[in-house]
Amino acid sequence: MSIRLNPNLLPDLLLAVQQSQQNVTTATQQLGSGRRVNQLSDDPAAVAALVGNHNQTGQDDQFIQNITSLQTRLRVGDSTLSGVVTALTRAISLGTEGANGTLNAGDRQAVAAEVQGLTSQLVSLGNTAYQGSYLFAGTALTAPPFTLNTVTNTVTYNGNANSTSVQLSNGNAIKTNVPGDQLFLNASGSAFGALQNLYSSLVSGNNIGQAVVQVQSALSQVSVQRVFYGNALNQVNLTETFLNQDKISLSSQENSLVGVDPAKAASDLVQAQLANQSTLAATGRILNLPNLLSFLK
Repeated sequence: MSIRLNPNLLPDLLLAVQQSQQNVTTATQQLGSGRRVNQLSDDPAAVAALVGNHNQTGQDDQFIQNITSLQTRLRVGDSTLSGVVTALTRAISLGTEGANGTLNAGDRQAVAAEVQGLTSQLVSLGNTAYQGSYLFAGTALTAPPFTLNTVTNTVTYNGNANSTSVQLSNGNAIKTNVPGDQLFLNASGSAFGALQNLYSSLVSGNNIGQAVVQVQSALSQVSVQRVFYGNALNQVNLTETFLNQDKISLSSQENSLVGVDPAKAASDLVQAQLANQSTLAATGRILNLPNLLSFLK
């Protein structure tokens, strides 16, 4: 049986030393970073999965930012309509007072003036803006949707009948507003029309009770339309909970993809260091031999 001897051991020895030192470096990186994958070559499949994981996390973060802004927008809208309800409720009270037959013309004029003030208040509420966008203008967000003609006490709607929308998550979009004409000029109960009729009735002293009924209908319509904001807030809050849970799940997946067991990483580092020391020691002894034949004696 013949024995084949390698007359040039130096390349093999250098390769063994490099590999040994690389094992120490890898184990040190894993223990220091808490990750078993610190570069593409460590685990290409895990890195590919990690890229998808990070993309999804980034999308979740963007959707959560959208939701945070939308929550405030919806709350402002709901709060504004609460003010509208208060104003219309006050108008009903004033109309009831004016219709009881005990007020003289001068008293009715004073009540009518307060109703006129409520009309101005409703115009101001209808022109509420959030972050530079008018909430009740449909999609015509850059201009005030309502204009009051103080001579005729009539209100003009300058917006449109469309609604804005925001994407809450992949494939899940939500309307963010109710157009102003639907809220304040609804055919089933127009807030501005009812206040105008109530004002005219108080001035003339005629049909005040009928005008009060119109304001009540307008109040009912505003209350019905206001439900949108409560429902939208519930949907947004549920989506926010889902996205936060998804981020937790993605974080857990990332740890399973590239995370490292600290105890195992510490053990691997000790073993790599010992192996490296042994390799260096063996290499030193071999290189100090006069020649390979001396080593074989």
